[in-house]
Amino acid sequence: MRPYLDGTTSSSLNEVRLGHEKFGGETHGYSVAWPEADVPEAARLADKLIFNSIGQLERLGGLCGTTPLGLRLNPGVSNSPYLLANPSRPNSRLGESDPARIATVIDRLSGVMIHNNCENRSFDDFSGMLDHIEARFGALLRPLQWVSLGGGIHFTAPGYPLDRLADRLHAFADRMQVQVYLEPGEAAVTGAATLEVSVLDVLDDQRELPVTIIDASTEAHMLDLLTYGLPARIEPNVGPWRSQVAGNTCLAGDIFGEFSFPQPLRPGDRLSLQDAAGYTMVKKNWFNGVAMPAIAVRRLDGRIEMQRQFGYEDFRDALS
Repeated sequence: MRPYLDGTTSSSLNEVRLGHEKFGGETHGYSVAWPEADVPEAARLADKLIFNSIGQLERLGGLCGTTPLGLRLNPGVSNSPYLLANPSRPNSRLGESDPARIATVIDRLSGVMIHNNCENRSFDDFSGMLDHIEARFGALLRPLQWVSLGGGIHFTAPGYPLDRLADRLHAFADRMQVQVYLEPGEAAVTGAATLEVSVLDVLDDQRELPVTIIDASTEAHMLDLLTYGLPARIEPNVGPWRSQVAGNTCLAGDIFGEFSFPQPLRPGDRLSLQDAAGYTMVKKNWFNGVAMPAIAVRRLDGRIEMQRQFGYEDFRDALS
């Protein structure tokens, strides 16, 4: 992805360091609350260091040397299908919202971050939020050098009007006279990976719906499915035989969803869970000690190159 993106953003010192060392380009460091001991190193590695609150900016900004500083703003409006991931939820801790308070520190800032979307597939909603941001914070933004509009803008969704998005961002940048950044996360990896699994057992003994148990777990490998109450995707999901697909942990609700197949599944059959790149490898865990999926790359010519495999030693060392 390095040739197509200008750099990385982060939520901790570890992520700042990883982006700086492994990706390069421009590195933005942000944290909901920086531990004081992390700030000097984060500032050394980052091209911009962003604080979540005015309090932290005032207390810790002096530890950043000459690194340009930013502040997260919360416009009070957002687009998110989930309250859990809504940056403008009631009593939100994410960013400063009072223009008068922000004005008291504006001379210490080179820019601001405004991350208020999650899986926003509507360009019109996004454009309307930019209107709100310009009206609420416009006078504060014009003296700055840059504005990051964060992530959560699902511009890789089918049919998304990319030309209109580009025009709207150009217009915003021209009016505010700032460099605009986007932080594409899940949008940049939509459809980019699958979780390849094997059928371990099929329970089809007089029950209402057969249960297919696979060698993977929502809890351990695709945690967002549990967090947001979402089903996995198995395609083409058509056929006369229908089954619940479930994980191999002791969690009763470790269920990937209900799917249709051309014929009954049997132990040893392979399934492919779609769209498995976002928030999987970064959230994986060793619940129940279930095996960790290997990480592999499938090249355009069909070759599969193994990148990393996990074993007992990885499980053991993660615990002690």
